[in-house]
Amino acid sequence: MRSRRVAAAAVIAVAALALAACGGGNAGGSSSSSGGKDAGGVHNVSDVTGGTIRYANGGDWDSLDPADTYYSYSWNFARLYVRALVMFKSAPGKEGATLVPDLAESLGKPSDDSKTWTYTLRQGVKFEDGTPVTSKDVKYAVERSLDKTTFPNGPTYFNDYLDLQGYTSPYADSDPNKLGLKAIDTPDDRTIVFHLKQPFSGFDYFAQMPSTAPVPVAKDTGSKYKEHVVSTGPYMFETNELGKSFSLVRNPNWDQATDPNRKPLPDRVEVALNVNADDIDNRLQSGDLDVAIEGTGVGPSAQGKILADQTLKANTDSALNARLWYTALNPDVAPLDNIHCRRAVEYATDKTGYQRAYGGSTGGDIASNLLPPVIAGAQQFDPYPTPGNAGDVAKAKDELAQCGQPNGFTTGISYRTERPKEKATAEALQQSLAKVGINLEIKPYPLTDYGKLYAGKPDFAKANNLGLIVYGWAADWPDGYGFLAQITDSRVIRPTGGNSNFGVKDPEVDAMLDKAVTTTDTAARESMWVDIDKKVMDDAYIVPGIWAKGLLYRPKNLTNVFITDGYQMYDYLALGTTRK
Repeated sequence: MRSRRVAAAAVIAVAALALAACGGGNAGGSSSSSGGKDAGGVHNVSDVTGGTIRYANGGDWDSLDPADTYYSYSWNFARLYVRALVMFKSAPGKEGATLVPDLAESLGKPSDDSKTWTYTLRQGVKFEDGTPVTSKDVKYAVERSLDKTTFPNGPTYFNDYLDLQGYTSPYADSDPNKLGLKAIDTPDDRTIVFHLKQPFSGFDYFAQMPSTAPVPVAKDTGSKYKEHVVSTGPYMFETNELGKSFSLVRNPNWDQATDPNRKPLPDRVEVALNVNADDIDNRLQSGDLDVAIEGTGVGPSAQGKILADQTLKANTDSALNARLWYTALNPDVAPLDNIHCRRAVEYATDKTGYQRAYGGSTGGDIASNLLPPVIAGAQQFDPYPTPGNAGDVAKAKDELAQCGQPNGFTTGISYRTERPKEKATAEALQQSLAKVGINLEIKPYPLTDYGKLYAGKPDFAKANNLGLIVYGWAADWPDGYGFLAQITDSRVIRPTGGNSNFGVKDPEVDAMLDKAVTTTDTAARESMWVDIDKKVMDDAYIVPGIWAKGLLYRPKNLTNVFITDGYQMYDYLALGTTRK
C-alpha cells in the first residue's frame, strides 16, 4: 500500500482490506483462558489480559502520525492507539473483510447519488487527556492529511475525491473566519458530512484509513506530531525515541463501552526500531521477541532452519497474499525511456534468482504479471516467457539492438537498506542482467524516506540514475482498483516526492483506470483490471518478481494469533501474551 490520484465516479463493491479488533471484553485484570487451544483459524485462543508484547522493526517507521503513514504494518498497528471512523471486523478468513463502524455509530450514510457521506460519532469517546472527541477533531485530522508537503507519505484519497475548491492545508488557511475545508461540514459535535466531487460508493473504505483518526488542533505540532500522537485507542504512548524505540501503555480514558470492536489484552507494547533482520529472526525463535512487525516473514536462512525442524515449523503460518515484489523500470532515466531497452531487462531477468532472494517457493510464487492471484478476477499471463524463468539472453540482446544499445548500458538499481531480501534481489538482478551487458550499480537508501526523498522523488531518481527501483506493493483492498491505481496511474506522481508509482506515465492507462472505476458490472470491471495489467506489462514499466508469501513465526507465548485477509499478516490488535 502507498497513494492514489484517480478522477473517478465510482460505484465499486469490493472485498475489504483488513481486520481490526476482537469484540467485547473487559480491559482490566485477568480472566479465564480457553487453555490455549486453536479454534476457527485462531492459534492459542485466550482472553487472559496483562503482560508485555515485544515487536521489532528491521527499519524505521515511516511515521506514527496517522496523516503520514502508508505501510501495511503501520496501518495494522495504528489501530492500537487511534480510532478511525470505520474499521474492519477482527476475524480470520473472509469474515475479516467486513467493514464495521469504529469511531462512528454506523457505516456512512450516502446521499446525493453517493456524492455526500454522513457519519455520526459515538457518544463518550475521549482523547487520552479526557477531552471529548468531536466531529471537528475528525474534520481537522482530514484537513491536515491533505497537506502533502508536511505529510508526503500518506494516501491521497481525500485529496483526489473531496471537493477541495483550492483548499490545501489548515496551516495555509487564509480564511479569517477559519471555517476550514468547505467539503466537510460539522453541523454539531457528533455529525460529520463529506462532500465529493463525483459519486463514490466505496467511501467507507476511505473512512477506515488512519487519516480519519481525530486530532485535537491545540495539540497539533505539524511534522512533529509523530513524536506524541494523542491517543483515542486503548493504548497511549509512554515513550518515543525516534529511530530507536517506542512503548505503549493502557489509555486510562479509553472506554470499552464506546468500543465494541476491541478487546486489548496486553498491558504494555514495546517496539524496537532499526533492528538487524537476522537478529529479529533469531530472537523470535529463541522467544526473546514476539513479533517481526513488517509482517513479510522470516529471512531465507531462518526459513531453512525452521522448515527443517518440525517443532519450529509447527509455530509458523504461510499464505499467498495480495502483494507483489517487483522492480520498476524508470522511463525518466535513459536509455530506459526506450521501450525496447525496458523489454531487454524483462527478458534478461532471472526470475529464479528473484525467488531465491525471498527464500524460494516459501517466500512466494514466480510472477509473470502484476495482479496477484488472490485479487478478484486476476488472470495469469506471461508476455516475456523465458526457459525455466531463468532469462533469455538471445531475446534480451535482440531488444537491446532495437533500442540502439547492442552492447548494453549502465544504470543504477535502488533498494531499501533495511531489507536484506531487497538487497539480495538487487544482487540477483545485477548478475542476470550482466549476461547481456546491462551493468547495474547498486544503491541502497533508507526505508523511511525511500518514497519521500529517494526512489520516489522523480528529480532525485533521475539525477542519481536510478533506472531500476526494487519495491513491493500490497493492495489497499483486494480488487484491481485497490492494487493497480497506486502504482500505475500517472496522476499519483508528485514532483515533491512521496510516490509509489516510479514511472508508469501512460495516458491510456489513466483513461482505462477511469473507465474501470465507473463500470458497475463486476465481471466487466474485473476484465478491465486485467487489460490494464496487460497494457503496463506490454509497455515494460514493471518487472514482476514474485507474488508474495511470508513464513510468519509465532512464539508459543502469543495468544489469539491469526493472519488477516487484508493485511496478510498477524492482526496486531488481537494479540495477547502469556508472558507476564
